[in-house]
Amino acid sequence: MNQVSVIILCWNSLSYLQKFLPSLKTNTPAEIADIVVVDNGSSDGTGDWLSAEYPEIILKILDRNYGYAGGYKLAIDGIKSQYVVLLNSDVEVTPGWIGQLVSFMDQHPLAGAVAPKIRSFTDRSFFEYSGAAGGWIDRYGYPFCRGRVFNSIEQDKGQFEQPTRIFWASGACMMVRTDAYRNSGELDPLFFAHMEEIDLCWRLHSQGYEVWYTPDSLIFHVGGGTLPNESPKKLYLNFRNNLLLLRKNLPSDMRARILLVRKILDGIAAIQYLLKGKPAFFIAVLKAYRDFNRLWKKEYSHYSGPAHPAPFQLDGWYNRSIVAAFFIAHKKKFNDLSHHR
Repeated sequence: MNQVSVIILCWNSLSYLQKFLPSLKTNTPAEIADIVVVDNGSSDGTGDWLSAEYPEIILKILDRNYGYAGGYKLAIDGIKSQYVVLLNSDVEVTPGWIGQLVSFMDQHPLAGAVAPKIRSFTDRSFFEYSGAAGGWIDRYGYPFCRGRVFNSIEQDKGQFEQPTRIFWASGACMMVRTDAYRNSGELDPLFFAHMEEIDLCWRLHSQGYEVWYTPDSLIFHVGGGTLPNESPKKLYLNFRNNLLLLRKNLPSDMRARILLVRKILDGIAAIQYLLKGKPAFFIAVLKAYRDFNRLWKKEYSHYSGPAHPAPFQLDGWYNRSIVAAFFIAHKKKFNDLSHHR
């Protein structure tokens, strides 16, 4: 196999493959990377179309939808490439995108993962929600990005033009060192979808690896291709998986206190959904807590917990409340945050 395997996991996203595979083929030299498409139990004819139109692309067909985490875990299991790129089907890559990521990883042997600059496909001068210029997380588990805090998305004006260590790389496009991925325990299939890449990056940190952002590689992301942003299902997965993320990775001396604060904040959010006439969102939050407790007791009863330093020692950890900074102090941009810590 080549030095890199670019893996696209798709589920009923034939239209995105038809739109974005041409640019991926053009801008991904065959001598550097193999392109692998994994059909995650689609019913839209993805496999047949790909076999007919792109027989040179490696196609793997799964028997059902294993979600993002489970699907990628199965896809990577047999990969022997030095690096793996997890790439969403709704991404437009640009010339040099893959070479810049490879060069960065080659020059940074401690890097377990690296993220490119991610801008919006529709508003091309603006960052994209699900990654922007690299992911951070606050002390209560709320993820945000350099270039995107909650729903405040910045225009790219060159404010993030230096390679920087971050907390998490976006699952929309991230290059992972394959042995680091395996050493860190791989993606957790129980997450199904959403925040599994943050869980992986947290565990990469725990193994002594670094997670980076480089502006030298640029992609454009549609976003919301599988689940719309205004989806109770997406909200449910985000709330449930955020609780899993914290319970799995927080040190024991911080866990109870932080989860209590999250319970209060999430309760306030649920009531707000109800007052705004969104009962489905209110119910989604309640179900997330119910299923988190059930899943933890059933699947994680023997989980030994984290073996890494306190998270406030890690890159990309905002040791304050991003909720307070955004909604009370009205700090809408990443560079407005006090000392970023």
